[in-house]
Amino acid sequence: MEPTEDRPTDTGAGDVRPVDVLTVVSVRDVTPAVRRVTLTAPGAVVAAAGPTLSLLVPRVGDPAPHWPQVARDGRIVWPQGSHGVALRSYTARRQDPAAGELDIDFVLHGDGPAATWAAAAAPGAVLGVASAAPLGDAPAGWLLLAGDETALPAISRILAAAGSQTRGIALLEVAGPEEEQQLPAPAGVELRWLHRSAAVPGAPLLADAVAALPRPEGEDLFAWVGAESATVRTVRADLRGRWGLRRPQHHAIGYWRRGRAMSPAG
Repeated sequence: MEPTEDRPTDTGAGDVRPVDVLTVVSVRDVTPAVRRVTLTAPGAVVAAAGPTLSLLVPRVGDPAPHWPQVARDGRIVWPQGSHGVALRSYTARRQDPAAGELDIDFVLHGDGPAATWAAAAAPGAVLGVASAAPLGDAPAGWLLLAGDETALPAISRILAAAGSQTRGIALLEVAGPEEEQQLPAPAGVELRWLHRSAAVPGAPLLADAVAALPRPEGEDLFAWVGAESATVRTVRADLRGRWGLRRPQHHAIGYWRRGRAMSPAG
């Protein structure tokens, strides 16, 4: 998602709050293109920071970023002048309030602020969190999950929360077999990995895979889609048209745009 910035306002000090700040404790590469950053904060902050969070990414090496504040109505109040903080939307792969830890997976494609920050991340670095939001999923007897690398954290959480009797399919687009991850899932949900190989990210691989699926019978179904914006629009049109899904039966979000760096990792 693209950063959104509000103009500085005259909001009184009593009408704004500081953003929550999390500190990196460890970094590891899950796959060649995905880096998992573990952050720490008080348990209440970790519990509130997800599943989908508005992440404030400072410049690499900035130990004291000029953070914005958050207004009572949820608006981000940016400081006057240059601040060097970018706003991106991410899904926490893991939240453990008891341990005061939170994992965020970053796709290292491109040279956007989040990928650049993650590539250089080390213990002691900081990130800010302005707000949190739900994943947009809903329980159903049959699930379609479709996404690329940026959506794997969200899809992993949806699979983990699904009931043991849930059926369905997860279509997971990655560069190749080296980018596959372990995703625990109900026995009735098939995980189908789609390898781009020489194709560029955002190619029609995922949309074509959805188009090849027959519509499941019945109405107890839900589809969740997260990938490149044009791909998501194509899949959404298929789900609304050929599948006849109503608004409560699907959630489709464009996580990034072709020609721009991949912003979030789900």
